[in-house]
Amino acid sequence: MTDTTENWKITVFGPRAMIEGALLAHEDAFDWDFDIILAGGEIAKDQPEDWKLEAYLPRKPRRADNAAITALFSGDKPKLQAERLPDVDWVTLSQEGLEPIRAGRFCVHTPDHPADTTPGITNFCVPASCAFGTGHHETTAGCLAMLTIMRREGVIARNVADIGTGTGLLAFAALDLWPRALATASDIDEACVGVIKENTALNGIAMGARAGEVTMVVADGMNDPVLNARGPYDLLIANILAGPLISLAPDFASALVPGGSLLLAGLLATQEAQVRAACRRAGLRLARRMVNGDWSILWLRKRAMAGVRGSRSGQLPDWARQ
Repeated sequence: MTDTTENWKITVFGPRAMIEGALLAHEDAFDWDFDIILAGGEIAKDQPEDWKLEAYLPRKPRRADNAAITALFSGDKPKLQAERLPDVDWVTLSQEGLEPIRAGRFCVHTPDHPADTTPGITNFCVPASCAFGTGHHETTAGCLAMLTIMRREGVIARNVADIGTGTGLLAFAALDLWPRALATASDIDEACVGVIKENTALNGIAMGARAGEVTMVVADGMNDPVLNARGPYDLLIANILAGPLISLAPDFASALVPGGSLLLAGLLATQEAQVRAACRRAGLRLARRMVNGDWSILWLRKRAMAGVRGSRSGQLPDWARQ
């Protein structure tokens, strides 16, 4: 019987194009086993074209695991190198010692680093954890920057939901920008409940169902009675993957008030056209976009109903009417 507490790593070495192609294929793999965590990048800074893909598993690799990783590569089958790792949380370990980041009006740091004392900056302390969203990934940092822009452009958000919240960081940022909003944070992973409880306490944020507080639910997409009951929303945030963003576009649109805002991330720039097409079919129009590294961050608006000059989210500025 397999010891499920074992930690294993499978490594594939290859040229940059090959590894990037595998990472892109992973983004489009709708049936991916999320127990397998992938990472890819340069072998060394002085070898920019020599890359490696690393797959972390909480078990000894099975035949199906090897086949799933192999299927990410086009052409000849790659050589898989498997090794057992010491029993530690490799996601948490990989995040320890992260340097603080600045994005928009926010600074995100771990407990190992002091807060940024620059006037006008809001600090969030987010320890390394097994949940995604420490702010250091380009997608999370891009969302923080875009939320800052949205507030500056006059968006009014009285009811916010952060779908796939991870550490809760983006929900916290939304509450900082719109302090009297109702805020709902959801994630498919039950481990995020404990993470968010820790992070709210660490950052002086109240958990609860009232304005200015965070309500946490475990949910798969928008299919949850609490999410449905607390809608419709002025602002939805979803920093997940391109596949779920495409499939959830109609649900997002239905959950928004007329004129409401949708902030999407987790999609590669090469996947943007597909995501935008799905959103356009759902009645959502692009207000602004940015690219952070290889990743696109999209701000979309739901069309206001005919004859309605505004909504709880405020009237659309001229540049957002498309």
